[in-house]
Amino acid sequence: MRTGPVVLALLAALTLLAGCGPGTVDDPPGPAPGPPLGEATAAPAPPAAPAESAAPAGSAAPAESAAPAEPGAPALSEADVRAGVRSREVPRSASGETVVVPGGHAAPAGRARTVPMRVEIERGIDVDGAAFAAFVSEVLDHPRSWGGDGSVGFARTEGPAPLRIVLATPELADRLCLPLDTVGRLSCRNGDRVVLNLERWVTGTPDYARDLTAYRHYLVNHEVGHWLGHGHEPCPGPGRPAPVMQQQTLGLQGCAPNPWPR
Repeated sequence: MRTGPVVLALLAALTLLAGCGPGTVDDPPGPAPGPPLGEATAAPAPPAAPAESAAPAGSAAPAESAAPAEPGAPALSEADVRAGVRSREVPRSASGETVVVPGGHAAPAGRARTVPMRVEIERGIDVDGAAFAAFVSEVLDHPRSWGGDGSVGFARTEGPAPLRIVLATPELADRLCLPLDTVGRLSCRNGDRVVLNLERWVTGTPDYARDLTAYRHYLVNHEVGHWLGHGHEPCPGPGRPAPVMQQQTLGLQGCAPNPWPR
């Protein structure tokens, strides 16, 4: 499934009508206070109980090379494989339950504070959980990500954590993002969760069609930025790099793509 420019433009219009306020960075490891934030905001909807699973997902070895495509399906790239993508076909729903990806690592040395994080995927999606978790860690440990100034580091764990990064099908992402209306296509930060929509992870957007890796960098950095307390920012001017907290999924508004905070 793919999202065309017209659909994303309509989503942008809805988002501008709804609005989104800025947050503040909190000192202890924990999500910033305030309402849910994401690529779209809307009037509150009836809450739904989030799906949970205490059991870790089964370990899966990262793929060495791109898998052969099904007849008629777009071929996977090496970049897809490194991001954990095993199929370019995105189901609307799967089990509705999340499982923890096994594994962990320490935060980079020399960071002022450490945030424990846990990576989860929806049970039943065709994703290499180990590769997805490694990709997320690489983004957050990158010198151009949020901790590049030494202010924060992220330590991955299988246990309880104040930051949970979840990859979910459109249907489950919509549930976990409530009361935000993510219309089956967008991602969010809601409480301790950063919820990444599987459709966006697999297909990206028209503005990033030639560099899905950069879009995936943006998606992680943008939503973790909300967890850290950062609100949305506008395009500063035509041709200038888009702030990572700009809602780039909904369009660049004349800015150039940019997936990094620094």
